[in-house]
Parts: sequence; C-alpha cells; structure tokens
Amino acid sequence: MPCQTPPGQVGRGGFPPLARVEIEQLACCAPAGIGLHMTHWSTRSLARIAIARGIVPSIAHSTVSLILRYADLQPHRSRYWKTPTLDGTFRERAADVLWCYENVQDLAKKGEVVICLDEMPSLKALERVRPTRPMRPGLIERREFEYIRHGTVNFLAALIVHSGRMRGWCLDANDSDHLRPALKELFRSHRDARRIHVIWDGGASHIAAATTDYLREYFPRVRTLLTPAHASWLDQAELLLRAFRERYLTRGDWPSRDALIEHLGASWPEYNRFFAHPFKWSWTREKMDEWISRHTK
Repeated sequence: MPCQTPPGQVGRGGFPPLARVEIEQLACCAPAGIGLHMTHWSTRSLARIAIARGIVPSIAHSTVSLILRYADLQPHRSRYWKTPTLDGTFRERAADVLWCYENVQDLAKKGEVVICLDEMPSLKALERVRPTRPMRPGLIERREFEYIRHGTVNFLAALIVHSGRMRGWCLDANDSDHLRPALKELFRSHRDARRIHVIWDGGASHIAAATTDYLREYFPRVRTLLTPAHASWLDQAELLLRAFRERYLTRGDWPSRDALIEHLGASWPEYNRFFAHPFKWSWTREKMDEWISRHTK
C-alpha cells in the first residue's frame, strides 16, 4: 500500500527534501558501489550509512521505510530471470514449440499428440523427527524443523497438452538408461497416434546419443523439439510440475524413500481426477517476434 505521507512532510523538524532524495539515490546504488561489502540494503543499514556519509545527522529506520515506500523502492526484494540468447536458433526452436501450442487442438483432431516432458531431479524423502501438530482454532499447523533424510527420487512428468492430463514415473537416476523405459511406456500408450510431438529442454538425458538413436530406431513417429537455451519456461511441463509440487509435495512427510515413491505413484492419477485441464497459453509466434524486436534493438 503506498505511503499516505506527502513527500514534503517526511521527516518534519529539520529533515530537508534534498536529504530525502539522496537517501533514495543511496538505495538505488549497490553497496559495493560505495566501497561496502554488504550484498543489499535494509532500512536499518540505509539509515546507518546515511548518517555515516553525512546525508543526515540522524534518522530512524522507520523514516527510511516511509521514504522508500513513497518512492516505490524495495531494496529488500529481488527475483531471478533467465536471459535467452535471442539469435536465429532461439527464434527457430521457439517458433516450433509455439506452433504446436497454437495448433494443439487441431492436431489432436487429426490424431497427432503434443507431449511436454520435464523432471524434478533429486526429490528428498524427508521425515520430520516429531509428528506435525495439526491446525486448530487460533493456531496454524506446526511442523518440526528437524528431519531425517531417506534418500532421493527422480520424478519424470509428461503433460498431454491438449487435455492437460499427466503421467509420472519415479526413476532411480536422471540419465538416458532410466529415461528410455519410461519413454517406451509413454509412447506405447499413444500407439494409435499418427504422430507424437515431444517438447523438452536440452537436458543431458534428452540429447544423449543413446536417447536419440533409440527414438530414431523404435519410434520414428516421434518428433522431438528442444526449447531454446535458457528458455525452458517454454515447456508447459514446468507449469505442471509447479502446480503438482504445491499440491502434493509441499509439507510432505515420508518415513522412507519407498513411501515417497508410493505417494508420487498415487498422486498423479489423483491430479488428473481433480485438477487436470489444458493450460491457457497466450504467448504466440507473433508476440514472440514483437518481443524479440524490442529486445534486440
């Protein structure tokens, strides 16, 4: 919520507007830029450094908070992003993927299936050392901080794009040797499809020679499409796994690795019963071309 205090009234009693602007500029400058080793600002550190640099003789961190709120500056927050290389390879790969999304329902009517694949590698089977205390009136659920490790599981998920339904497999390792049997099971369940379009990222198990040779020899109807480098967000299976993790893995507590595997095996059919639906994908090839034009000028 924006600060309701007008900028001229921040710091009444000898707090000049020029000092307010200098504090805003200080917040926009990385601490390393003025010789400090902090990685980011807080209101308290800004207040200390503003005093140390002679911007103001004294200031409370709550006043700094008001200044930053009014200027809509949030130095305590950050987020990641991936920077794709916007070259011809990006445009070509992205266009192939987006063409499938734009035509997925028409392809399904013609007997062609679009499938997105992605993995959640090294899922930890964690058991809390004490039972979780359930929610009750006036108290939220409480979970023990300490846990016991029971190994990891690699979960492979396939999204049938036109229906939004998923399939899942638990793999002992995230490599081509363990991927190929899952692919065999997946493609044989679509044996009646005229063609299968598989969208996945450039992971080692996906582009391994053993995988490509296997598909070429045994599943010539399969067309694989790689998402561009640093653009795995074009794979709708990432959206699927994000939703799946939130509903079926967050707050999980498993007494063994086998218990986690059993849980995963029962969870993806339940997801299909209650939550499966086609994702509404709005990024088209036309929008991609406009986006690339803006970022390559």
